[in-house]
Formats: sequence, structure tokens, C-alpha cells
Amino acid sequence: MALAAVAEVLGGEQVLRQPLHSRLDLIALSRQGVPKAAVVHLAHFLSCTLHELVALLPVTERTLQRYTPQQPLNRVVSEHILQLAEVAARGVEVFGDKAAFLAWLHHANTALGHQTPVSLLSSRFGAEIVLDELGRLEHGIVA
Repeated sequence: MALAAVAEVLGGEQVLRQPLHSRLDLIALSRQGVPKAAVVHLAHFLSCTLHELVALLPVTERTLQRYTPQQPLNRVVSEHILQLAEVAARGVEVFGDKAAFLAWLHHANTALGHQTPVSLLSSRFGAEIVLDELGRLEHGIVA
């Protein structure tokens, strides 16, 4: 998956203030902090409200409201945001269509214990499971 797609989900280089050329850049960005504006872009990309997205993040809505758009979030929240952006970019890549990915994201999945993929995204482990399932779908392995 191209990291450019991850950056685009978060508003691009203009919002992130740096390009993403390698996974090492993701580490650097998580350390310096993803700006709040990227969270707004991610919510828009996922066609959800900021309230719905914050429910997946290790931060309260009130705390997030206190941030200015360019203010960086802490490392833990930033890593989670980057992982959600990776899931979103990968999902669109696998399905070839954002609408199809979003429909899949909100539909109960047998391979995920009859849970919706989005319900797993509040945990880093859950996000990894969703990424694994997207990889299986890409290779035609259906549970």
C-alpha cells in the first residue's frame, strides 16, 4: 500500500506538514504528533462524525475540542490515527471503491466473529485484525 494514500486520507502533506515516503516517516510523525486537522479529514473520509470517530480513539471528545487545528496530538493518539488511516487507505485499495469499503466496514463479518470491522477499530489489535482480513480478501481467501 502506498503511504501517499495514507497521507491523503489525513489531508495530505499540507495538513501533515511532511511527506510520507517510508514507514519510518510514520514513526517520526507519530512522535511529533498528528495535527488535529488530520482527525477532521479522517472523519470526513470515513463519512462519520467527529463524535463517532473519537469513540475509536484513546482521547475524549472534550480534550480534542481544546486543540487548535494545527496542534499536534500525543504519540498514542497519533499512532492510533495513523493506523486508522492505514486501514482506510488499504480498504479502498482492496475494494477499489470507497463506498464499497465503507459498506464492508459497517457490515457484520463472519470471519470477525460476526462483528463489524469498525467495531474492532478502537483497539490497535482490532485494527491489525481488520488489516489482516483485508489482506485475505485481496488474495481471495474468504472465511
